[in-house]
Amino acid sequence: MTVYLLPKDGYHKTYGLFSTNYGSIDNEFIPRGGNEFIKVPDGIAHFLEHKMFEKEDGDVFQKFGEQGASANAFTSFTRTSYLFSTTDQLELNLATLLDFVQTPYFTQESVQKEQGIIGQEIQMYQDDPSWQQFFAILKNMYPNHPLHIDIAGTVESIAEITAEDLYTCYNTFYHPSNMTFFVVGNLQPEELMTFIRKNQAAKNFEQPAPIKRRFPQERAEDIIKQSESKMPIMIPKAIVGIKGVSELPEADKERLVFKLSTDLLFQMLLGSTSQNYLRLYNEGLLDDSFGYDFSLDRGFYFADFGGDTEEPEKLADRLVEILLNFETDPEINEQNLVLLKKKMLGKYFQSLNSLEYVANQFTQSLFGEWTLFDMPEVIQEIQLTDILVAGRQLIKEEAFTRFYMEKEA
Repeated sequence: MTVYLLPKDGYHKTYGLFSTNYGSIDNEFIPRGGNEFIKVPDGIAHFLEHKMFEKEDGDVFQKFGEQGASANAFTSFTRTSYLFSTTDQLELNLATLLDFVQTPYFTQESVQKEQGIIGQEIQMYQDDPSWQQFFAILKNMYPNHPLHIDIAGTVESIAEITAEDLYTCYNTFYHPSNMTFFVVGNLQPEELMTFIRKNQAAKNFEQPAPIKRRFPQERAEDIIKQSESKMPIMIPKAIVGIKGVSELPEADKERLVFKLSTDLLFQMLLGSTSQNYLRLYNEGLLDDSFGYDFSLDRGFYFADFGGDTEEPEKLADRLVEILLNFETDPEINEQNLVLLKKKMLGKYFQSLNSLEYVANQFTQSLFGEWTLFDMPEVIQEIQLTDILVAGRQLIKEEAFTRFYMEKEA
């Protein structure tokens, strides 16, 4: 197990995060001890996260509460994380976190009960227009890949999950060698490391084994160029997606430079202080619901831009035009880059006050030896040429797609 301990002087709170490199997209793999690929029901990683809190002797949330801590968990496309924060009884709460995540307990009866609970959660998200819009653009970009499937799965897929399936996934992906333990805040690192070593030494784990996952092949020509749907909304929505179709740089630092350069490029082109944004705003094509995001994760990267608009097609056309012509856009200049790098650095230093941010960002582990704490150095080194290289890497005409959500009549 990889362990990071980060003391923060002057903090009363301590935050612990226990993550496994396993998320909603990992639904086809060779199980531990097996030699053939199996496919498990969609949504099983999220389902497993829910079931981990229920033990034979009661609910783990209640235990944390009695020990003065608040606990939670989340599942993303590539990770499942369990966490707590406390100002008291740190070692007791750390032991609770380690022990409950490393002690699975599933029965068919409890699985059936959870199917109803998660089914309601799925239906709630089906009524959320922004959530539906996001997964619609993902389906356009990744029609064959499990990335386009809701992290919670579907009502039909979770109905297929059995206790045996949960143990199969747990035994494959929850081995300590596939997990990271991060603690930040009011702590003494040497004492805490000794405590963690003792906790782990008292348990028996199988030998580490490489995890083999399998994903469908994705090609640029598979991208669905346009789709639409209707929902009971007040204002129509438009979203434009760009799927990453080129191989990412192999060097860890180059990938980090690409990620930060792309973030800066989009701030220059369509950030709230850009001339492009102001023009589109003044023309009534977008409002303060407009936003964009760039995601780079294990095995995929993409960007999306969108929001509410009375003219969905016109907004999408203009966004595509701005993005495709980024190299000649007057917003891409040295002066803007200097200002936005300062803004990015300011946000970075401000974020370091959040223990949650530090733990979550540090444990992403996408850039090898380059971590959250190397960011200022890398940001300061970025040049205008890096911005242009990043734009050429991502922004390709064949990689664009769009989705419209209209008002139901």
